Amino acid sequence: MDRRSFFIGTAATATALAAGPSFAQETYPSRNITIMVAFPPGGANDIITRPVAAELEKIFKQSVVVENKAGAGGQVGAQVAANAKPDGYTLLSHNNGISGYAEVDKLFDRKPKTTREDFVPLARLAADPVMLLVNAEQPYKTVKEFIDDAKKRPEAIVYSSGGLYGATHLPVAIFEKATGIPKLRHLPTNGGGPAVTALLGNNAQMSTQTVSASLAHVRSGKLRALATFGATRSPAHPDVPTLKELGFDAEYYLWVGLFAPKGTPAAIVQTLSAALDKASQTEAYKSVIEKIGQEYAYQNAKDFAAFWEADAKASDEAVKLIGRVG
Repeated sequence: MDRRSFFIGTAATATALAAGPSFAQETYPSRNITIMVAFPPGGANDIITRPVAAELEKIFKQSVVVENKAGAGGQVGAQVAANAKPDGYTLLSHNNGISGYAEVDKLFDRKPKTTREDFVPLARLAADPVMLLVNAEQPYKTVKEFIDDAKKRPEAIVYSSGGLYGATHLPVAIFEKATGIPKLRHLPTNGGGPAVTALLGNNAQMSTQTVSASLAHVRSGKLRALATFGATRSPAHPDVPTLKELGFDAEYYLWVGLFAPKGTPAAIVQTLSAALDKASQTEAYKSVIEKIGQEYAYQNAKDFAAFWEADAKASDEAVKLIGRVG
C-alpha cells in the first residue's frame, strides 16, 4: 500500500466512525409513550386525553399509555412531569391550573416548585367553557335566585372544585367578583371527577365544571345548568344563558393542553406536534369531541404558546382574587 492510499483509507475509516453514532440513534418513538394526566379519571383532562392517546398510537405504531397522577390540584403531576427525562417519552396533560402555580407560591412566600418555563407547550386539545351547575335537588332555577340566596346567607352555600387554585376554583373567584356576592364556602377535592361526585351527592350545592364533564349528569336530570361562562351559548345547552347575557363580566374556559418537559429536543417536539396536528384532524377524535358536547378548539404548538401566555395573565389575576387560603 502506498502512502497516498493509506491516508485515503484512514480518512475514510475515520469518517465512517464519526458518522457511526448518528446511524445508531433510535428513531423517535421506538417505545411506549406515557401521558401523565394530572387529575383523576372522570375529569375533563382524562376525558379529552384518552382519545388523543388512541390516535397517537395509530400514528406512531407504539403504545401511548395514559397514567393518572393526581394530587394537590394538579401540582403533583406537574412536578413529576417537570422532573422527568426530557426525551419525549413522558408527556403531561394539564389545564389552566398549571399557569397559576408560581403565583400561588408567591402568595405564600414560597420558592415556586414549577413555573411555566418548565414546560414546552405541544398543543391545546380543547377549550371548554365551564358551566355554573347546581344539584337538581336545590331550589335554584336561575342565576338571580342563586345570587339572591348567596347574599342572604353568606358562606352557607358550598361549592366543590378540583383543588385549591385549580381550573375549577378560579372561575368561582371570577363569578364572586362579577356578581358582588359574598365568598362561598369551598370544598376542594382531588380533581374534576371527585368534584362532580361531591355535587351529585349534594355534599356541595354548586360547582363550575365543563360541558364535557357534566353533560351526562345534566341530561339525566341530576344536575342543573344555570349559566355558561362562555362567550356564546353552548351548542349542547342552547337554552342556558351566558353570564355576559345576564349582565355579568365573567368569561372562563377550562382548556386542556399537552406539554413536554423543558429540554426536550426540538426534533422530538416537532415530531410530537406534527402527530398531534394529524390526530386532531381525524374523524374519530372530532366525533369524541362532539359526543361530549364540546366545540372543536384545537390549537397547534405555535398558537397554543401565544394563547397560553395571554391566558396565564388572567389566571394570575384570579389567584390574587382568591388570596391566601388553605
